[in-house]
Amino acid sequence: MRVSVDADVCGGFGTCVTKAPKVFELTDAGYAVVLLPDVPEALEAAVQEAVDLCPTHAITISPS
Repeated sequence: MRVSVDADVCGGFGTCVTKAPKVFELTDAGYAVVLLPDVPEALEAAVQEAVDLCPTHAITISPS
């Protein structure tokens, strides 16, 4: 699984960081960035939850 964040859509709510802190972090400006674009299998469920809970639908997953 690959993950990305659309910087133009991210609202900086931080839900993704709460759900998958090893995959996402917030920049100094308060917007999400991806730390691990190729998500390890052990973190896929957390990333899926971050996608499902993102208020602005800024996170996209795709097959590796």
